[in-house]
Amino acid sequence: MPIKRNTSAWWGAPKKFDTNFEERRISWLELFYDLVYVIAIARITHHLAMHISWAAFLEYAGLFIIIFWGWLNGSLYHDIHGSEGLRTRLMTLWQVMIIAALSVTIEDASDERFEYITIVLMVMQFYITYLWWSVGFYDRSHRKYNLPYTILYLLSLGLMALSLFISPAWLKYIVPLIIVFNYMPPFLSSILLRRSALDLSLSSSMSERLGLFTIIVFGEVVLGVVNGISKADIRLFSTWLNFALVLSMIFSLWWLFFTLISNRVAKKGFVRASLLELLFIPTMVSLGLIASCLTYFFDPQQHIFSLGDVFGYALANFLICISLMMGLLEYPDTALPIIRPVRISLLCTALVFIAWSVSNIDLGTTYNLLVLLIILILQMIYLNYLYYSLLGQPKK
Repeated sequence: MPIKRNTSAWWGAPKKFDTNFEERRISWLELFYDLVYVIAIARITHHLAMHISWAAFLEYAGLFIIIFWGWLNGSLYHDIHGSEGLRTRLMTLWQVMIIAALSVTIEDASDERFEYITIVLMVMQFYITYLWWSVGFYDRSHRKYNLPYTILYLLSLGLMALSLFISPAWLKYIVPLIIVFNYMPPFLSSILLRRSALDLSLSSSMSERLGLFTIIVFGEVVLGVVNGISKADIRLFSTWLNFALVLSMIFSLWWLFFTLISNRVAKKGFVRASLLELLFIPTMVSLGLIASCLTYFFDPQQHIFSLGDVFGYALANFLICISLMMGLLEYPDTALPIIRPVRISLLCTALVFIAWSVSNIDLGTTYNLLVLLIILILQMIYLNYLYYSLLGQPKK
């Protein structure tokens, strides 16, 4: 059905598919869209902190993966097909309403909590499916590329509906399938793109959006510190010393991530772009776990499973993810000689954190934090040494 020009002018049909992205700034609409995800991430992180256990962590990870999927699809749609018309703004509003509703159901304490969350996720699933299907409605040439999205997303929607009527024991099979179906379409579409001699890379604006999303999760880590310190005796000097040590550690993690990952262009190719986006999931789940641990880290009355060990594993996973991400990013030719040593050093530091956790060494909260901070500082010193040694080499 052809769309009339005068209707399209104010309604704003989706932009036609184009593999060549124009340089653009992040819009205020996109920032407003991100705002509601701040609330959703805060809710699931708070829920994990209040019910911290392996079962709660698995629930947190599952919800985070689905929430990130919703954010990623909405952001990519806006980046590729967003327009200045009313349609894009209304689509954004509707997704904001869905995520806000999800934030409400996450903290629900009734026996029907699972059903409420599932129903809201089904609404989000249907909405995202419609977004990608509608692109083919407006642009027939793009139908074959968005067909995997429509089919697999509908299958996920059906599995969500099925989960409402079967035994909870089946969820351990259904939830992974839903996640696989939701994250598989980009890899199938990349095959179709290559057959058409086309390819799609991650735009600079999407790279910036991913950095902003990471900042959202870092904010939850800082909030975890504040909540944790609030449970301790603030009249003691040791409380404020721990406070300073933990914030220094968080700053070190921020320094490593945004020095090595932010403002970097992803390597060409839709598959590499998709893998980079997927690596953000374990990276930010690690930060969420750190935030939840910090809620109880300073409370001597709490004896939940070994928080210190989990804290070390989360730090290790965060550094491993940074090392893996670096393999998918472009760096200046002048920096290439140090990229491999940097990646190896990050993996070695991660192994040190794992060894520390496995050894079960307990020096007390303050000394444990001091040791972990020193390890991070040594990593940063080594990176600076590599960088300034490179600058000191004569140019060829």
